[in-house]
Amino acid sequence: MLDNSPSIDSEKFSFSNNNSIRGFEVIDDAKAQVESICPGVVSCADIAAVAARDASVAVGGPSWTVRLGRRDSTTASRSLADSDIPRATTSLVNLIGMFGGKGLSERDMVALSGSHTIGQARCVTFRGRIYDNSSDIDAGFASTRRRNCPSASGNGNNNLAPLDLVTPNSFDNNYFRNLIQRRGLLQSDQVLFSGQSTDSIVTEYSRNPSLFSSDFAAAMLRMGRYRTTDWFSRRDTKGSVDPRNEGTKDLHFRMDPDEKLIKHVLL
Repeated sequence: MLDNSPSIDSEKFSFSNNNSIRGFEVIDDAKAQVESICPGVVSCADIAAVAARDASVAVGGPSWTVRLGRRDSTTASRSLADSDIPRATTSLVNLIGMFGGKGLSERDMVALSGSHTIGQARCVTFRGRIYDNSSDIDAGFASTRRRNCPSASGNGNNNLAPLDLVTPNSFDNNYFRNLIQRRGLLQSDQVLFSGQSTDSIVTEYSRNPSLFSSDFAAAMLRMGRYRTTDWFSRRDTKGSVDPRNEGTKDLHFRMDPDEKLIKHVLL
């Protein structure tokens, strides 16, 4: 993501990203190393795509072939990020609409939500859920989460809790089992299993980890192609990065060497 500047209102500070998304320095460091070896060819977007796949593999998740050739944006829109990125309280109807607007199906959305098998959330994002005494949350789970998330607004906002209380550091299907037990940490997680249209998909994934893994990889591929097909087509045809990409050179690097270069840096 681009930093703030006189002409850029950075998406890093959008509602869902601010004080939440991390690891920018990892991509910045990888980009610097790639530039020192092969300047003006590999985008930060491609580095992030490869890093996401490798992160999945590192914690026991699936692998997939990353298509390369994305171009980095030279503009940013915090308002668009605010409207397009789901929040911790987003309803199922709105989740389906948001993902559908990016060409992704309900199944894709549920599979991608399964990435919450890894990671943590801040108290401020789930405080309402654990204190509202709703019927869609397990009482024992709520009680456990209250220990590190005070009820008073502004108190302990940044205290963290794992999105998957069972295996927080492994890529598996326990996230979906948690939902069936009403132990989804975020409201936008639990709505996936709440008597609505996605219940059957959650149940499938809870019973079949291999199906979840394969669907997750397929959904990552579809998400990675959103609004990039034309770039990939030009690259596949020419065997090079599109020379119209600002700051790139037509060096005739095919996709495999580019990925090897990125992996060399990331590893």
